[in-house]
Amino acid sequence: MLKKEIQTEVEKGLMLPLMEEFYTIQGEGYHTGTAAYFIRVGGCDVGCHWCDVKESWNADLHPPTNIEAIVANAKQYCKTIVITGGEPLTWDMGPITQRLKAEGMKTHIETSGAYTLSGIWDWICLSPKKTKLPTDSVYASAHELKVIIHNRHDFIFAEEQAAKVNPNAILFLQPEWSKKEEMTPLIVDYVMNNPKWRVSLQTHKYLNIP
Repeated sequence: MLKKEIQTEVEKGLMLPLMEEFYTIQGEGYHTGTAAYFIRVGGCDVGCHWCDVKESWNADLHPPTNIEAIVANAKQYCKTIVITGGEPLTWDMGPITQRLKAEGMKTHIETSGAYTLSGIWDWICLSPKKTKLPTDSVYASAHELKVIIHNRHDFIFAEEQAAKVNPNAILFLQPEWSKKEEMTPLIVDYVMNNPKWRVSLQTHKYLNIP
């Protein structure tokens, strides 16, 4: 396939810049501890300085892969599929989620919400970033709001985001990994004083799994 044809397929969401795919245990948020197959797509311009997958940012580093092949791999492992990034909403998620749903799978997304929502989702985990705030479509549809706490000011940001998300979203505060010793006690105190929030931890890192 010629380069221009590939680009057209990517723009249509029929091919995606695939960084990695793996079967593991969900480590964060509402579904912590459950088996899930992760599909990580490249491409992100949100630019979080503490991002632990900066190699995902440049989509050109990751081969455009036909979604039929991605779905065929995914269905061998698990019914719960998590699409993450990078920022997956950089791309049209409609085609891949339609194919996954046709195979009877549950579709989850982990997103900053920086782009308009596309795709058919059973679960939307919104993790907003100050550098590029979520779109209204993601605020309105999120099942889960997960705010990363890197410093004390992030509690203010968390409350600002909680005020924008739909009232049914479940609220989580999660320490940024490099600051976990400092921030976790503050999060515990905050949640005890503001019980609408829950604590999320990156349990997969404690378990030393992907």
